[in-house]
Parts: sequence; C-alpha cells; structure tokens
Amino acid sequence: MFDLSQISQLKQGKSRSINWENRNGEKGKGGMAASPLGPSRKGSPCVPKIAAGETVTLAEITGPGTIQHIWITVTDHTSDRNRYLLRDLVLRMYWDDEETPSVESPLGDFFCCGFGASYCVNSMPIAVNPTRGFNCYFPMPFYKKARITIENQCDEDLEAFFYQVDYCLTDTLPENTGYFHAQWRRQRITEKGNDYVILDNVRGRGQYVGMYMALTTLERYWYGEGEVKFYIDGDQEYPTICGTGTEDYFGGAWSFAAQENGRTVENTYCTPFMGYPYYSNRDTLVHNDYHNDDKMPERSFYRWHIADPILFEEDLKVTIQQIGVYHGGLFERQDDVATVAYWYQTEPHTPFAPLMERRERWPR
Repeated sequence: MFDLSQISQLKQGKSRSINWENRNGEKGKGGMAASPLGPSRKGSPCVPKIAAGETVTLAEITGPGTIQHIWITVTDHTSDRNRYLLRDLVLRMYWDDEETPSVESPLGDFFCCGFGASYCVNSMPIAVNPTRGFNCYFPMPFYKKARITIENQCDEDLEAFFYQVDYCLTDTLPENTGYFHAQWRRQRITEKGNDYVILDNVRGRGQYVGMYMALTTLERYWYGEGEVKFYIDGDQEYPTICGTGTEDYFGGAWSFAAQENGRTVENTYCTPFMGYPYYSNRDTLVHNDYHNDDKMPERSFYRWHIADPILFEEDLKVTIQQIGVYHGGLFERQDDVATVAYWYQTEPHTPFAPLMERRERWPR
C-alpha cells in the first residue's frame, strides 16, 4: 500500500509521459507542436479525431517499466446516436509480445462509470473527477513492451480524445511481478439459481484486486442478498471464500438505506477501497430535455482488494448470486449485471471470450 512515510525515499528509474504531443514519451520532446500562439503553445493536446470503427494506439512503450497513472477525457456526447459513447469506446492493453489483450473493457466501465454515464468516483486506484476526468492509479508493470489502444465502435466519428500515460522506466522489475489484467462481462438477464460469473478461466499464479459492478434491477423488492464467492486453486462445488451478502461485500449494510420522513432513501458513498457512487432511476437527460425512457433503476458499486488481495496459485473463479428478499422471505432474482474484474497474474493468460456487440452493451 502507498505510505507517505516512504515518499522521501529516492527511487531509481526514468520518469516519462506520453500524450498526443509526445507520442513516444521521448526525453526533452514534450509539447513541441506549434499553435497560433507559437511553438510549444498547446499545439496538439489531443487526438483530433477517431473515426467510426478506428482503433488508435495511445501508447507503445519499450520496457522494462511500470505505468503509474492514466488520465483520459472525451468530449461531451450530446446526440441521441452516441449517448452511450462510454460503452462504445473499448480500451485494451497488451503486455510484452502478447497478441490478445490483458485488459479489455468499455472505457466508462473500466473507470467505474457504467451505463454510458459519468459521475464522481473517489477511491484509491480509480478516481473520476468533474467533468469526465478519468484517472487510474493501478500500477501496470511490463518487461518488454506495453501497448494501449482505444477503439471507437460508435457509428459516429469521435472528436477530441484527450489522454496522458505516466510511467517509469527501470533496469529491472522486482521478482514475482505480476501483469495487470481487467475484463468486462455482462449478462443482460441472469438465470434463476445460477450465480453470475464475474471471472473464470484464470490459470496461473496471481492475486485478485477488485471489481466494479453495474447493476440494473429488473424486479421489485430488495436485490442484495447474493453472496460473492471465490473458488481458489481447484475448488469445485463449494468455494474457499464466501461472503454474507451483496451490500456487505461492498462495505455497506442494511440495504444502504435510511428512513427520512417516511421515505426510504438510498445512501451513495465513496471510500478508498469500497463504494456505491451512483444510483439513478430517473429519465435520461438528452439535449437538455428529459426523455421518458421508463428507465430501470441503475446502481454502481466498487470493491478493491488492495489491503486484502485474494491470492491464488493455480486458478481462480469469482461469482455473485442474484438473491433478494420480499414479504415471503428470500427469492431467486433475475437482473441485468455487468462487471469489470481486476487482477494480477503470471503470463500467458487464457484469452478472453469475444466482447459483447456494442448495442448489446448499451444500458436498458
């Protein structure tokens, strides 16, 4: 964990940064592009356009080194056609010479902002600041090479994509260094009695460091009795670690709710390792006008296992149940669940299943 007492310890390495003005992170070559104000006066601060269907390489770095911080923002999407831009943009990361990505997720969900919406997130590894300032502080080490791309799967061109990748080059990496991984999944309607799978097919040694969940509740009544389960190193029918309920896993209690003037009010919150940053059951605001979408209630949650990583030596599977409570007691639910799992592991990793088609990724 980060410790301010260590900030005075001098480190070995070379600090570098990549953005559209210094695409290779070269020493002494930042901000060289000219603008109407003259040379080196904000001449090329962003990718001017990413065409529909285009994939742009944001960074390609020769190692060894560690990516320390990523910042991204995109222009405000105001048209009906690209209102779900944050699910249409796909972020991918590749380590060393691998051909399949170790990170693959819609841009918004990777930064804990599902549903095509953006909102503030205040946690240790992920911070989203006003307005649409996406930040990631997960360290991402690599031995030979790191490559980060963004694909625009929207029907429209994207104007003005801003980003910065801050990293440190070193002569070597510590022993037992794992590679960063993140994978997005969604089940538009979960199956009664079958746990939603957050992560599986993980082979090798590593540690699970957290998850983000975008939940759209499709049924009435309380939704959060489902337990999070970790099947570790050969577990079959029963897991080694099983929690006590959904709101418990995300650090809350008693439905996240309080009674105010006879009404039940949900409490959102952000803390360093766990949070419930977003709740909405309102119509969607587009072109300064509310569209009557009959929108289902949407909720976002995150849980970081930074102080308490889930360690595995051979394999890992993570699931969550869809169980609720109504007047007759517990019942099996069917909801719409999307997640991003974050973990470190040795390479090679098992290739991910194909990403869901963009329209299937859109919120209800």
